[in-house]
Amino acid sequence: MNGTGARRSLRQAAALALSSLVLLTAAACTGTAEGTRPVGATEVSTGPTPPDEWRLVLNDEFDGGELDDRTWTTCYDWNKDGCTNSGNDELQWYLPEQVSVGDGELTLTAERRETRGSDDDSYPWTSGMISTGRDDWYAEPRRTFTYGYFEAAIRIPPEAGMFPAFWLMPASRFTPPEIDIMEFLDTTQKVSMYVHWRDADGDEKRQRGTYGPVDFPAEFHVFGLLWEADKLVWYVDGVERLRVTDTERIPDVPMEILLNLAVGVPKSPPESVDTARMDVDWVRVWEQR
Repeated sequence: MNGTGARRSLRQAAALALSSLVLLTAAACTGTAEGTRPVGATEVSTGPTPPDEWRLVLNDEFDGGELDDRTWTTCYDWNKDGCTNSGNDELQWYLPEQVSVGDGELTLTAERRETRGSDDDSYPWTSGMISTGRDDWYAEPRRTFTYGYFEAAIRIPPEAGMFPAFWLMPASRFTPPEIDIMEFLDTTQKVSMYVHWRDADGDEKRQRGTYGPVDFPAEFHVFGLLWEADKLVWYVDGVERLRVTDTERIPDVPMEILLNLAVGVPKSPPESVDTARMDVDWVRVWEQR
């Protein structure tokens, strides 16, 4: 997850062919990247094609009354009675009680509530996140993926000072590489998409794409990523927004899925903001057969 600083302190247009998406409501998504009408998650159904070459390997619709702990944990791999991402100077301490499931949605709630972390630092906010990773540093990750198509239907909060993200982190727990499927930095109107890698000299590099303006908090939007050995393709509401084909930049290691609502990157919420929520309708992953 990219911030104003990378996570160094935490561990250092061609046509779409067989990998294009099926968009059942394609007419709702015609237009340019800057002018397309936003499409809510209830209006869009996407997935890799042709379907007989792919299999759905993760499909959480959040239809129950609690988080499925066989698939998700509520912290980073360095979980010890909660966690944070100190490499971004974030303001929140993540706790499991900030994660809830009900009415067919996952909700991550950020609250202005001073919390002392297990690192003995005090954090002015507490918030929620989920990951397919480990319960602690020495455990095994729940689910990892090397290549596939990933998507989630998400409604981000409208409040300033929030840093919602949907991304992939190596199961090795060391970054880069890293793929940010979506994140919102100091705006709710323009989504950022990143890939992070190391070049031949070992230096950290990144490539960014953006899409907007769109009033993203107004409704759910579907954020997707096609990850194959020779390409990365990002989608918003079923329409391609960024493509990377330089294989030096494309990860080839197992990665975990993360969704989180961080706080205070790149700046703190205004005093008038005391709470915010990020809602997730579903998360799906396909792999090639």
